[in-house]
Amino acid sequence: MIIDFPNMPATVVEHFKGGEKEYVVKTFLDEQNRIMHGTLHPGASIGMHMHERNSETYYILSGTGHIVMNDGTEEDFTVGQMHYCPMGKGHTLINKGETDLVFIAIVSEHHD
Repeated sequence: MIIDFPNMPATVVEHFKGGEKEYVVKTFLDEQNRIMHGTLHPGASIGMHMHERNSETYYILSGTGHIVMNDGTEEDFTVGQMHYCPMGKGHTLINKGETDLVFIAIVSEHHD
């Protein structure tokens, strides 16, 4: 299956999960996964959120991301690197750079 992000409409979400500025996102959704092509402009963020019944992976296409985990751990990551937030943990994603942060996010549901 091809997910054709370039030809999908984007949604602009202000203060996504309590974050700063806006999150521009194109989303594919099925029963198991939410797969997103996201953009955070400089100074924008996705607010702190928990993954109670799923996990999330970010893969950077351009720019540099800054992660803060709910335990206080902080990490920077850049093009070609991934961040993984396992079920039961929380995180926030921040664009502290001067260019757009463009990434793929995959949220995988975990079933009992």
